[in-house]
Amino acid sequence: MKNGFIKVAAALPKVRVADTAFNTDEAIRLCKLAEESAVKVLVFPELNLTGYTCADLFLNETLLSAAREGLSRYLEQTAGTTLVSVVGLPFCLRGKLYNCAAVCQSGKLLGMVPKTHLPNYAEYYEARWFAPYEGTPTDITLGSFDAVPFAAELIFSCRDVPALKIAVELCEDLWVTVPPSSAHAAAGATLICNPSASNETIGKNEYRKSLVSGQSARIAGAYIYASCGEGESTTDVVFGGHGMIAENGTMLAEREPFDEDHELLISEIDVERLIHERLRMNTFSTTFCEKYREIPFSLPVLETNLTRFVDPHPFVPDDRGERAKRCEAILSIQSRGLKKRIECANAKKIVVGISGGLDSTLALLVMVHAMDALNRPRNDIVAVTMPCFGTTKRTKNNATVLCEELGVDFRTIDIHDAVMQHFKDIGHDPEDRNVTYENGQARERTQVLMDIANDCGGLVVGTGDLSELALGWATYNGDHMSMYGVNASVPKTLVRHIVAYCADCAESRGESKLAAALRDVLDTPVSPELLPADGNGEIAQKTEDLVGPYEIHDFYLYYLIRFGFSPEKLFRLANYALGDVYPPEILHKWLLVFLRRFFAQQFKRSCLPDGPKVGSIALSPRGDWRMPSDASPAAWLF
Repeated sequence: MKNGFIKVAAALPKVRVADTAFNTDEAIRLCKLAEESAVKVLVFPELNLTGYTCADLFLNETLLSAAREGLSRYLEQTAGTTLVSVVGLPFCLRGKLYNCAAVCQSGKLLGMVPKTHLPNYAEYYEARWFAPYEGTPTDITLGSFDAVPFAAELIFSCRDVPALKIAVELCEDLWVTVPPSSAHAAAGATLICNPSASNETIGKNEYRKSLVSGQSARIAGAYIYASCGEGESTTDVVFGGHGMIAENGTMLAEREPFDEDHELLISEIDVERLIHERLRMNTFSTTFCEKYREIPFSLPVLETNLTRFVDPHPFVPDDRGERAKRCEAILSIQSRGLKKRIECANAKKIVVGISGGLDSTLALLVMVHAMDALNRPRNDIVAVTMPCFGTTKRTKNNATVLCEELGVDFRTIDIHDAVMQHFKDIGHDPEDRNVTYENGQARERTQVLMDIANDCGGLVVGTGDLSELALGWATYNGDHMSMYGVNASVPKTLVRHIVAYCADCAESRGESKLAAALRDVLDTPVSPELLPADGNGEIAQKTEDLVGPYEIHDFYLYYLIRFGFSPEKLFRLANYALGDVYPPEILHKWLLVFLRRFFAQQFKRSCLPDGPKVGSIALSPRGDWRMPSDASPAAWLF
């Protein structure tokens, strides 16, 4: 439960129609099994104590009294558990019969939630036996237990984890035009429990899945769905026991219909993440309704063992086919953004500094896409390589091959003498290879590009990526500056995959020389090449040796910006997702580097050039990320 993680489960028991003793025993067994598995919230199917398919037996007092006795025995036998469970039964009140969910914990009944919408069409005819809840809350008693609320508008609030607020809707309630869960969420509920009875017909399971995942997205909440299965009557329909756990549009776990191997579907929801999502979305509707009543309960706050998937590379899809679609979509966004800028600026040329590295390669590919979309010749692209102290033969050769194969206007301007003159002008000793030595080269390159653009009526296209912006790994008013930054919201891990995708495309078109150059770019260590090469002429200044692996930084960047996770939670998730590759001390070291640099380098992001947003994370000061340049990181360092 620490860091907002709550282990939850959908129980999918076997039932015997109208055999409440057997069904109650099954519920007790699964409740205790869930407790052993550290589950904190457990949801049973609709009417699980009797079975959903009892039909006219629901009107028989023998079954109704047996159901009440079954609930009493369930409460007594689960008094030693701490989890909150949602159990289904018919319940008679004031001469009407209701289809109810009993919310239980530690042997106590916390409340009773009646079903609001009763399906009475096709194979369903619940209105034959049950009355719909019509919005009149009351209190009820069950045997020797204290009076508890009977209403649909109940929210069960955890004292120990304030973000955990549970509400219930039953089966058909999810299928209607305005599901009760929408109102529950607007009133503060973060977790919706749905005891359900949905039979199997061709394609229905996919539709149910879309309903559950879609509703969890609309309410920015978590959703547990448990439908009845084996043992229900098959007189006219068959039930498959479909179970689902979803969180804000993502299906965390699913028990497919007719899966007989899993009677407990378990995963973890992240209620802190849900609260952050609601805080950042000013369109999330919140309402105060006097009918809603909060029922407090307590849970022991323990470390939750994680089983849910935490993506170690959140910017990059795992599926190869999906990754190709993502890469093509990003290239389209980047190139169409640049196309619009070229048209509006009436640019005769577009200019880029090409180093033979990943970022400038991607920028060049985007520029080619843009010119092709404009039906303009590719030699309207001016690609300039500017070798200096750290340029290696490998990168220069790759830059040359790329430009020649793509058919752009390729120029080489050696800036060695210009930089040496600059050092002389400012009195800097070139043997002192400090930040002045490095940044002097970067700023000279930017000046060359800007002046070429002025000379040919063009604009300079920036190459810096999202990961570099997060770390501030750019020379202020050097490679930090351009007239349009096409890579500004593409992180380094994704840049790599887009270039790889372009290499595959080139290969499929028979452009083997271009494909080989792109793949060699991928194999080249990431470097600004501002320090001289080693004795073998190889790159000596490797970025990831200095600031850390980009896959770690991209992981921290995504989960910090997208979900506002605390440093402790970032570290925990990094160990969980990346622990097979990096030991904890390395992950902690680079987390501190990331946080310090992220805060200290905000001033560079505060004056970024324009550039297109391609995903859910961007650091533009005009859009997604507004932060004072002098904010202190003290509260984030641990």
